[in-house]
Amino acid sequence: MDPVQRSWQTLEVERDGPVLRVWFNRPDRRNALNATALEEVETLFTGLQSDFETRVVVLGGRGISFCAGADRTDPPGSVAFKTSAGGNERKRRFLLQLGLRAARAVEDTEVVTVARIQGHAVGGGCVLAAACDFRIATHGTKFHVPEVDLGIPLTWGATPRLIQEIGAARTRELILLCDPVDGRTAASWGLAHRSVEEADLDTEVERWVSRILGLPEVAVHMTKTQLRAYALRERLGDVTETDGDILGAASRGSAARTRFQPLGKTEKGE
Repeated sequence: MDPVQRSWQTLEVERDGPVLRVWFNRPDRRNALNATALEEVETLFTGLQSDFETRVVVLGGRGISFCAGADRTDPPGSVAFKTSAGGNERKRRFLLQLGLRAARAVEDTEVVTVARIQGHAVGGGCVLAAACDFRIATHGTKFHVPEVDLGIPLTWGATPRLIQEIGAARTRELILLCDPVDGRTAASWGLAHRSVEEADLDTEVERWVSRILGLPEVAVHMTKTQLRAYALRERLGDVTETDGDILGAASRGSAARTRFQPLGKTEKGE
């Protein structure tokens, strides 16, 4: 089914010729991620493998933020923990790997992906942005990976992906110290490809999209799949297949139970 014709609960999808514009569409929650959002990301990007009309996907967020991470009022793993109480351990493990599957669906899709980032790219939002081929951010964007500070490790296959994108030293700094970095710093690290004023964000995104569309389609596709194949070398000996187990174990710990709590009305998603 054409993704534009499909009914989405957390996404808004628009077609502009060969460009598919995908928006996280929970602006009242700063586009925080629940299980439904991740399921829809996985479904949409997996479906693009057989969508031969689309050459570029632009992933953005409605409202003031790209994506503020997990929705603390309805975290993606909550369904898994409810399932755990029912004793179905295989199903629990499957549900806990939802974030990994969503991020891999973005990373592995055969069309070129461009992340349009403003406001916040926190936790899972930062992970999904990093899974895109190109990332254009505003100077004021807050890139933040707070998981360790919240008592849980960074999972979703994000650590090897970040090492590949920005190097081990910067990844260590970003994940272990939990300090936010702005768009300018992200661009200097390679976490963003460009950092621009907020008023120039759409113009810069369109410049990148136009440049991609101006190149021979088959050569772009072959190169994208080539790059993906080389990236797969990072999965040799990859332990991310146990990321869900690690997340589940850490989430039951006292630090996570204390720190990973729903925020006040003025703070959504981080």
